[in-house]
Amino acid sequence: MVTISLCMIVKNEEAVLARGLDTVKDIVDEINIVDTGSTDKTVEIAKQYTDRIFYYEWTGNFAAARNESFKYATKDYILYLDADDVLLEEDQRKLKELKESLDPSVDSVSMFYNAGMDSFGNVTLRYRRNRLVKREKNFKWGGDVHNYLNVYGKIINSDVAVTHKKIKHAVSRNLSIYKKKIERGDSFSARDYFYYGNELRENGHPEEAIKAYDQNIELKEGWIEDKFYACINKADCYRNLENPEKELESLFQSFLFSKTPRPEACSRIGYHFQQKSDYHHAIYWYEAAIELKPDTNQWSFSYPAYSTWYPHLQLCVCYDRIKKYVKAYEHNEKAKEYRPEDPSVLHNKSYLEKTYGFGEE
Repeated sequence: MVTISLCMIVKNEEAVLARGLDTVKDIVDEINIVDTGSTDKTVEIAKQYTDRIFYYEWTGNFAAARNESFKYATKDYILYLDADDVLLEEDQRKLKELKESLDPSVDSVSMFYNAGMDSFGNVTLRYRRNRLVKREKNFKWGGDVHNYLNVYGKIINSDVAVTHKKIKHAVSRNLSIYKKKIERGDSFSARDYFYYGNELRENGHPEEAIKAYDQNIELKEGWIEDKFYACINKADCYRNLENPEKELESLFQSFLFSKTPRPEACSRIGYHFQQKSDYHHAIYWYEAAIELKPDTNQWSFSYPAYSTWYPHLQLCVCYDRIKKYVKAYEHNEKAKEYRPEDPSVLHNKSYLEKTYGFGEE
């Protein structure tokens, strides 16, 4: 059986550190924690789990800090987590099984990253990461903000998931790092433009975000998945700017990179037509979104809501508008399977049952 070193970088994580460590402490063989300048009880809490605590002066570069944490690993494989990451009970079991059965010739194991969850326990954002890597390969982190691990060799995909449970959001922190890059005159890669656009969008600068996304799209280099989501995110910016025609144009532009439509685009196109009271076209796109399930081996972002409860909920509204009440009721019941206490779902259910008696056509 292989051995595992857990490596973490932390700073002022007293509210979440113990929660995360409790979910992996009985699985890993070593815990390495690199503190980058905590002023709260983070280090004190860390000492309850390990004596392998190290200190690193923060330079503003996450990749450098992560590489520092990897230096202290001594076991066969390195597992990295953030302080606000956890392994749910089912994933703890899966990781134990993976540890017991892993072929030592494997260089990296990818795991799902559930980066967002709704209040009903549904995953809102998921993607894959190389999460468990062979120490002797000496893989390095790159990137100033949204880091990536330069992995090669024998890579396998697992169904283990790490779940992100943040309780705070570092508003504008990453955006300021990108702005410093611009001030220094650093060159931007296609990847940089994509994530810079994301930071601008999330911090309320849609016009600037659109420019960054267009720069990503125009460059020949860069991951095609980033270009797909640059189109999707650009469309969201246009919607916020109340420019529905440019929004629709951006959504159809995404087809150039995905080759076939994806739920994230279809549901948005459905909403565009729904807003115009063009319910038949809206229904077409929402139903397409439901049929287009994400690939479990997909490495790029996946937003499960756009192929599950969300199109079902909107189809309930659209079918009601064209007086197909049975269909409306059926789709609301489907949405209820994912969000049983959602006020909108409960309202629709009550309305349809009281007004139409389960919706006779």
